[in-house]
Amino acid sequence: MPTKKKTSRKLKVSPVEELEILRTIVEITNSDLNLDKALKEVVKVVNDMTKADSVFIYLFNDKRKHLVLMASKTPHKKELGQVTLKAGEGITGWVAKENQPVAISKDASQDKRFKKFDVLPEDQYEAFLSVPIVHKNNAIGVVNVQHKDPHEYDEATIDLIMLIAKQISGTLEHARLYEETRKKAIQFDSLNKVSQSIISQDYLDEILNLIVVVTGEMLNSKICSIMLVDNKGKELSVKATHALTDSFRKRPSVRINSSLSGEAVQKKTPIVAEDVQANSKFQHRDLALKENLSSVCIVPMVVKDQAIGVISVYTKEPHSFSDEEVAVLQIIANQAAVAVENTKLVDEMVRAKEALETRKLVERAKGILMRMNNLSEEAAHRLIHKKAMDSCKTMKDIAESIILMEEFSA
Repeated sequence: MPTKKKTSRKLKVSPVEELEILRTIVEITNSDLNLDKALKEVVKVVNDMTKADSVFIYLFNDKRKHLVLMASKTPHKKELGQVTLKAGEGITGWVAKENQPVAISKDASQDKRFKKFDVLPEDQYEAFLSVPIVHKNNAIGVVNVQHKDPHEYDEATIDLIMLIAKQISGTLEHARLYEETRKKAIQFDSLNKVSQSIISQDYLDEILNLIVVVTGEMLNSKICSIMLVDNKGKELSVKATHALTDSFRKRPSVRINSSLSGEAVQKKTPIVAEDVQANSKFQHRDLALKENLSSVCIVPMVVKDQAIGVISVYTKEPHSFSDEEVAVLQIIANQAAVAVENTKLVDEMVRAKEALETRKLVERAKGILMRMNNLSEEAAHRLIHKKAMDSCKTMKDIAESIILMEEFSA
């Protein structure tokens, strides 16, 4: 039996429907600055108008280097924010670069500009309409409409979607800027918490644990860790981890000369790996596979031009770390390095003070023994030292006992 040939369909929008669409767009433009909500509303309007099988909205990131999938009619929770295109790449990138719409009624995937994503089944669809979202004569994003079967996009429909895109562009741009400002405020608050921890009197472990928790929350990462260089400068060992499982917290040390983390220490520069499971320098690939880890950003903790450790942020899904994310993480890493250095200095001061106090007590105790037993200074010192060794106590403890006995006998 011969296969029935698919025919192209056309969709007409009545004047009444067009008026209702424009009224809805006006309501969206007058709504609050919530980017996700605005995107969802635009997707719904375009979908209701075109009866499409798929509606995608891509927006440029803050540096305008990549178009990022931000909204979709069909569920794409994992792909939103992750699927990206360069300007000029694929039909979508071409539309954004040239500031012109593209309408293909069938065999869209055969177009030489087409770029396929394995995670997007919509790439199998026949018809494809892509319209730029233009704000102040520059494309800030793209709206894509797709149909499973061949579909004719008439000029009136294209014009209406372009009008919608133009009307909504200002709202989307302002909402995007608002969202960026909100994130920066959260980052500032997080950085402030890190700074406060550095000048606090808490113990180092508590400071480092606070830093990994704050960093993980700020970058929306479920796993964040701090590793410090050992005294010999040969290995990095885990000192704090914000992770879900004990296996990640208790992972063994790594060699500096043969690991990704060690490379960050040696070069004193951030290291990014988009797939740790396939990276030969990542020493715990078995753990990465078990924990289902995908990407990692490792930044050195630098203080006084010396790398003393690293902060690592891991993601469960493939993630391209932005320049801003890396920069923020580097600020945190350097602040953490200051916290470690300050704690070491405090410890050294405490030890020096204790050593001085011990020396004063021992000197006083020697004087007592020299007077009471007619001993030389050297003999008195040997006696205190021997008593400390025999009783498994410190010389300070023995000195205090001698002084106490003399006070009682006075």
